[in-house]
Amino acid sequence: MHFCWSLAIVVLCLPVLAQTRPSNKKVIEFGWDMPDTAFMRQHIAEMEKRPFDGCVFRVMYRKSDGRIGSLMSEAWGREKLTEAQLAPAIDDLKHTHSDRLTDNFLRLNVQPGDVDWFDVFSAVVNNARLAAKVAREGNCAGILFDTEMYSAQLWTYASQRDAKTKSFDAYAAQVRTRGREFMTALQTEFPNIKVFLTYGYSLPLVEGAKDASKLPQIHYGLLPAFLDGMLDVANDKTKIIDGFEISYGWKQDSEFDDGVKMMRKGALPLVANPDKYAHFLSSGFGLWLDRDWQKLGWNTKDVSKNYFPPEVFENSLRSALRHSDEYVWIYTQKVRWWNLQNLPPAYLKAIEDAKRE
Repeated sequence: MHFCWSLAIVVLCLPVLAQTRPSNKKVIEFGWDMPDTAFMRQHIAEMEKRPFDGCVFRVMYRKSDGRIGSLMSEAWGREKLTEAQLAPAIDDLKHTHSDRLTDNFLRLNVQPGDVDWFDVFSAVVNNARLAAKVAREGNCAGILFDTEMYSAQLWTYASQRDAKTKSFDAYAAQVRTRGREFMTALQTEFPNIKVFLTYGYSLPLVEGAKDASKLPQIHYGLLPAFLDGMLDVANDKTKIIDGFEISYGWKQDSEFDDGVKMMRKGALPLVANPDKYAHFLSSGFGLWLDRDWQKLGWNTKDVSKNYFPPEVFENSLRSALRHSDEYVWIYTQKVRWWNLQNLPPAYLKAIEDAKRE
């Protein structure tokens, strides 16, 4: 979750009309203080005091040798998890009742990513199905599918095991097949699932792929093929949300307007089925509250020195909510929401005020 983009975007200077934010707009918490299901079960009353409509959480489980494993970072590999291993997490979620945190998402990374696209993919499919089962039985909104390559470079064609003997088109076709299998597994357990992407088609677009011919040279060049596969089998009850992490540091209303255009129109040359894309896409945005704190600092005493002072963050969140179809997520590293560590109260008020519009 560390990309920083300098985007040259044509800005259309249009007047902003006063609007009332529809009630379906929601703010999701997602950061380094990500809770697991046991924490949520124990602390849900305190979590409800924060100005969020949901959070991204992780599922922990016990391995056969007694060690603790993480579904989030171990599902995309060769080991098949079992329903019994994930049963305690489902039990936690069933005993976590909240009228406020209604839209929670189970995080699923593409880790460890040690499976080539042409290898047996049954473990990934199995684990995706079980993740969807946990989310459905735990009354969650869906899956937060983090497409960032933290480990293996699975979206980069040049990094593939057989890149010297198999063409980009061959890999793209296989990746698309895997996308179908992944989406089918999710929908088998959770027919009306919401799949919340950190990055969608717009990421390879801003990397330089103005059309599909450039994808073999792009870092995330195989990602569109996987998303094409997901769209191929998406049912009418499914929703695919582009979380658009590209917007992490945006402050201007015009930037969010252009972000929607990028998702809706700019990315179309990379999409195999534009009609299905238009039908299933839900445009979202991400904001990094303590943005680049390791370089820029995070000042809890003089908040005017932060990249996002409270009033600036409020305006950014208001713009993000105005332009999103449903979701905006707030990412943090230094800030700890649940125990209020490194969190000046002015930011809580900023979020509440932005949501009230």
